[in-house]
Amino acid sequence: MIKVGDTLPATTLMEYSEVEGEGCSIGPNPVSVDKATAGKTIALFALPGAFTPTCSAKHVPGYVAKAAEFKVAGVDEIWCVSVNDAFVMGAWARDQKTDGKVRMLGDGDAAFAKATGLTLDLTGKGMGLRSNRYSMLVRDGKVVTLNVEAPGQFAVSDADTLLSQAKA
Repeated sequence: MIKVGDTLPATTLMEYSEVEGEGCSIGPNPVSVDKATAGKTIALFALPGAFTPTCSAKHVPGYVAKAAEFKVAGVDEIWCVSVNDAFVMGAWARDQKTDGKVRMLGDGDAAFAKATGLTLDLTGKGMGLRSNRYSMLVRDGKVVTLNVEAPGQFAVSDADTLLSQAKA
């Protein structure tokens, strides 16, 4: 399992873009983790899946509500990573009104979750391999803090915990 001081794995996540911009088209676009974190401070939180009750009611809204405070604390971007495709993450972003506050990144084949060792096996429940629920503060690609939830819990991966660590 990834730990404090480790570098994030050089994997690719996918992000749905609503508008065509310089170098990106409408639809899914690759995000190289090592390139996207270089020289930045990232508040990253991961969830088992999009549209899950706790994640939609508490987790994502908490980070959206605290986005400005994260910026003041020196965080360049907030990332939500989930084992879903970019289309699902794009729909969830619209539903949660994350635009400009939280980047919703799909880890469709769980490559990032596997590379970090933070997987949750829900095959017995028909959901396959997922990501654990966790949060981390990343500076220039290196993990500064890591908060991994116990199964069924929502105590240390929330926005308030990570924000207090970003301010420290």
